[in-house]
Amino acid sequence: MNEETVHRMKQMKLLGMAAAFRAGMEQDQLVNLTNDQMVSMLIEAEWDDRNNRRIERRLRQAKFRYSANMEQILFNQDRNLDKNQLMRLAECGFIDKAENIMITGKTGVGKSYIASALGNQACTLGYKAIYANTGKLMSRLKMAKADGSYLKEIARIEKHDLLILDDFGLQPFDNQNRSALMEIVEDRHSKRSTIITSQWPISDWHEIIGEQTVADAILDRIVHSAHRMELEGPSLREKLSGKQTHLIELH
Repeated sequence: MNEETVHRMKQMKLLGMAAAFRAGMEQDQLVNLTNDQMVSMLIEAEWDDRNNRRIERRLRQAKFRYSANMEQILFNQDRNLDKNQLMRLAECGFIDKAENIMITGKTGVGKSYIASALGNQACTLGYKAIYANTGKLMSRLKMAKADGSYLKEIARIEKHDLLILDDFGLQPFDNQNRSALMEIVEDRHSKRSTIITSQWPISDWHEIIGEQTVADAILDRIVHSAHRMELEGPSLREKLSGKQTHLIELH
């Protein structure tokens, strides 16, 4: 009868409940539980399983550059990284307020890892996040214009609570890229959050975007009142090698 119960749980896609029920039987734990305790245990197991699967699905769909987490971030003094600021941001209140984060610094100092860690944290807390290399995203949007899927792609980006634009400014913006960036920024302004990482200081972004009027409009929307991290110090890639690179953040 118990095996039939497990089978029916699986058929109803109550996978967490089925696993907990089977484990309880194998370890003879169920006989010590009252009916109320057993029901509570099974429901909690199903809740946890579904929540974990939702988190895994969000992380998979976000396609972060790194499988990053907050615990592995280095707070060396030479990095100019404020631990209190980052821990506050990890609570993801900035997403509820539709605020942006700008992370700048030369290559290798950990910009993309920190952005990915914040994105990972957001997914864990129930937000939808998406990662994109800025140059590749602009190229993809150009192709979308050509095949008629542009509006669908823009709408897909807009619906995410958090957008991470990595390596901003590595490639120059032409008229079409500027227009796409402006549309993304306008759609998200005061409604959704964006994290931008760049090797260039924010003071150079106006020139990178080009077209003064458009650049003014974009920067006014993304930089005003944004949280800023200006990372310093030597490249972590140059300091780490071998197995260490899998244990400590990079880029």
